[in-house]
Amino acid sequence: MRDYKPRGRETKRKPSGGTLIGIFIGLVLGLALAAGLALYMTNAPVPFLTRTDKARATTPQADRALAETARSADAKSGDASKPRFDFYKILPGQEVPVTDKELRAAAKSPDKSGAAKDLYFVQAGAFQNPADADNLKARLALAGLVASVEPANLPDKGIWYRVRLGPYTQLDEINRVRATLAQNGIDASLVRIKN
Repeated sequence: MRDYKPRGRETKRKPSGGTLIGIFIGLVLGLALAAGLALYMTNAPVPFLTRTDKARATTPQADRALAETARSADAKSGDASKPRFDFYKILPGQEVPVTDKELRAAAKSPDKSGAAKDLYFVQAGAFQNPADADNLKARLALAGLVASVEPANLPDKGIWYRVRLGPYTQLDEINRVRATLAQNGIDASLVRIKN
């Protein structure tokens, strides 16, 4: 009898373990990617974080004091040999803090158009850390207000990042913005730029 079975030749092998190895490698890579993303997210700064740290943020009264310190230091230095690019020198006029009493007096002025004679900025805060200023700017954007972050180099204090809204010329608009800020728990100060 003849044996018709093939002998000596290799038979086809079924792939064994290839699928399991692929699943295992994919699982390990996915876990490594998830762990790396989790590590990055825990160390990244949190946006829109409300900080009650009074050492970094200043009050409107402290903002006024910082502005006075900067003006007095500029007046004392008088060094015209090297140019300084400060916020105060870029604007056409001089920056002056405004009280509520002065704002009410300006509102009662005989100007019929309701427009103020000078430009006004509403300052929502000043921070030494630019990330804190950006967080406040983002909170204001969520409230529907457009703000800008302006660095100010103050002598003996370093660089402060001011969060400001404006410029405004209409007193109605200033009052509307200040009311919106008060509703969101932000204590703001008003600054006038004299023309």
